[in-house]
Amino acid sequence: MFLSLTTGFVTCLLTANIASVKIVDLFGLYMDAGTVVFPVSYIFGDVLTEVYGYRSCRRVIWLGFAANLFLVLILIVTLRLPVAPFWHGQEAYEQLIGFTPRLLAASLVAYLAGEFINSAMVSRLKIKLAGRRLWLRIVGSSVAGQLLDSGIFGALAFAGIIPGPELFKYIAVQWLFKSGYEAVISPLTCWVIRRLKQHEGRDEYDYGVSLNPFRLGS
Repeated sequence: MFLSLTTGFVTCLLTANIASVKIVDLFGLYMDAGTVVFPVSYIFGDVLTEVYGYRSCRRVIWLGFAANLFLVLILIVTLRLPVAPFWHGQEAYEQLIGFTPRLLAASLVAYLAGEFINSAMVSRLKIKLAGRRLWLRIVGSSVAGQLLDSGIFGALAFAGIIPGPELFKYIAVQWLFKSGYEAVISPLTCWVIRRLKQHEGRDEYDYGVSLNPFRLGS
């Protein structure tokens, strides 16, 4: 199951980044389409940390980062390859995958910060609460992670471009939507965690485990 969860995590991350180029209108609120699927990566992160521990999730987060970086580099390379004379889709292709360095950097930094704070909180709250109040731990960590992710991305990507009040609104909408998404689906997340613990015979407590995201050992 660990391999399946890792695959699901990375798939959600890559899908969200590609979908994010489209801006959608949901009930009068504007957000990128990746917002629909990105919160699912936090659910995978919660399950991985709760069942397999912070160390395992830390590796998966870095794997997702590497996969995302590889995808972006390949898209940049293909964007610059010579165009066949009979193909007329270059302009649309550039519009679809034409990442700007600022947006790319903002996305990668926000992803790492949000995912690591989410996983770290799941790890430490589990110890502090002795494994009790799973719903509270899952939702609380996700709310904090999503706030950090939305805040960092909005500030790095759009500061100086979107006026202050509108930028704050953009960040708040992203955060509230993602957090609400997590809260609504949290009963299913908790059910999956409990069933997976029974199936795998694992329930990791990260005693003595470093939360340093750059330390891949203990």
